[in-house]
Amino acid sequence: MKTDGHVVLVDDRDREIGTGEKLEVHRQGALHRAFSVIIWDRAGRLLLQKRHPNKYHSGGLWTNACCGHPQRGEDITVAARRRLEEEMGFFCQIEALGTIYYRAELDQGMIEHEIVHVFRGVYDGAVTPNPEEAEDHRWSSLQDVQADASATSQSYSVWFRKYLKAQWPVALALPRKSG
Repeated sequence: MKTDGHVVLVDDRDREIGTGEKLEVHRQGALHRAFSVIIWDRAGRLLLQKRHPNKYHSGGLWTNACCGHPQRGEDITVAARRRLEEEMGFFCQIEALGTIYYRAELDQGMIEHEIVHVFRGVYDGAVTPNPEEAEDHRWSSLQDVQADASATSQSYSVWFRKYLKAQWPVALALPRKSG
């Protein structure tokens, strides 16, 4: 599905109430629906992407594998898988974890005010980020990410810091293989 530059506006119960132009919604801070995908590999490492510096907000910051907004009428899981492939160049199965609500003032005069559907997947193949979306990527242990985010919090997106604080990745780490 080709995106049309609009996002789905919602009420505080995540019920659709309309659509709005993406940049204007982020300037006004209107509540809208979003998704985020957290990817692990079988070694228990998180996939992080460094957002392209020319993104409309949060450019150059490290964050989870991908995030985005579903289009009107688009299933949120389908939208999350679509965006994972568009941003990071691979497809994998994902599962819904739940939602998180937040509002935060960002750079470029933007405001994120979202109900985010968070997904998790496991992937062990090649990662080929879209260079217009991500300037870099890395696999890191959760402990390394937590330590780095603690020491250099401004290097990470505000939403990813919220996920770390809410312990989304911590509670979902893969069990270590024994033997």
